[in-house]
Order: sequence, then C-alpha cells, then structure tokens
Amino acid sequence: MRQTNANVLRAVFDLVLAPLHQVARERAIMNCADRKTRVCFPILSAWITDHAEHAALQGIGSKSCPKCVVPCKALGRDPRQMYETHDYMLHREKALRHEPVEAAGIAEYFPRLGVKIGNNVFTGLDRLSPADLPMPDHLHNIYLVLFKHMMKWVEGFLNKHKRQLAFDDAWKEIGPYPGFSVPKKAYREITQWQGKKMRNLGR
Repeated sequence: MRQTNANVLRAVFDLVLAPLHQVARERAIMNCADRKTRVCFPILSAWITDHAEHAALQGIGSKSCPKCVVPCKALGRDPRQMYETHDYMLHREKALRHEPVEAAGIAEYFPRLGVKIGNNVFTGLDRLSPADLPMPDHLHNIYLVLFKHMMKWVEGFLNKHKRQLAFDDAWKEIGPYPGFSVPKKAYREITQWQGKKMRNLGR
C-alpha cells in the first residue's frame, strides 16, 4: 500500500512538473514585469511545505533532514558539526543500477542516510538541487510552533497573576492599522488558531 501511494505521488508530480522539463529544454518566451518580452528558462527555486510534506516529496524518513545526511539521533545536538548535503541524483542512480545480488547492501545503505530508495519527486529537474528546495514554512514553523509556545508561557504568567481578563480587554481594544485585522473576540474566546489569526497574533 505504501509503495502504491509513493508511485501515485510520483506520477502526479511528474505530470505537474512536466512543463518545467519542457521549457528547460526548449526555452520560453515570457512577458516580464517591465513590459519587455524575454527568452526565459524557468527553474524551480523553492518549495514551501511543512516537514511531513517534505519527507513525502523528498523521499526521506520522517525523522530525517531533507538537506543533509545528519543521523536522526544527532539532530539539534551540535550546530558546529557539519554533514554532507544529500546528493539525490546519486541516490537515484544507485537505486536504479543496483542488481539483485547487491540488494542487501543497498537496503542497508539508504536507511543509514535516512532516504527511501528512489522516491524524490524533484530529482531530474534541470539546474536544480532538491536538497536546496526546502524553505521556512512560516505558518507551521513560526506561527504554529514558536508563537504557540510563547503564548503558553504568557498565558501561564497571566493566570498566575490573575491578569487574564485585563489581557482579554486589551486584546479587544487593539486599534486598526494596515495589515492587521481588528480582533472580534477576546483572546480566550478564540478556539481555532488558523493562519490569519496567527499572523494577527504575531503583529
């Protein structure tokens, strides 16, 4: 079942990314923002998703890094320790050319790197290193993790000093300014924190 899901995912992305393969070979005439027409060679430069989605798209384990071959037990341990960047093209070549007699060796090789055999959907795109694609996902990394953690601390502080009502009153009285939506509910009345509300909280 997992292999079927991986094959379907690969087929869908092959279809989605097919135009990039085509223009990389044939060039594209595009209208630019300055109203001039230019010959362009579009390439994929970034892909913003959360880690679980990167793990599926890059063909890595859920506890692996899409950028480098750091062992999962070493994640976050020593920031000075440097690890090799994943060479997904090499991973793909190794997966494609292994013979049955080497299967045991290959089966051990990829898990050590935190990689699943030949499942990166971005491999093969021109002038692209799949390891350089991951970009910070503000919603999941900043708003839903950093701000949530910070507000748990703030709520604990307010509760300890019995200032929650004052905070709610202040929250509802915030005035409007560009890029900010005036809260319609008290802070504690908000039950579901979605992207728009989390951006408001950050501001």
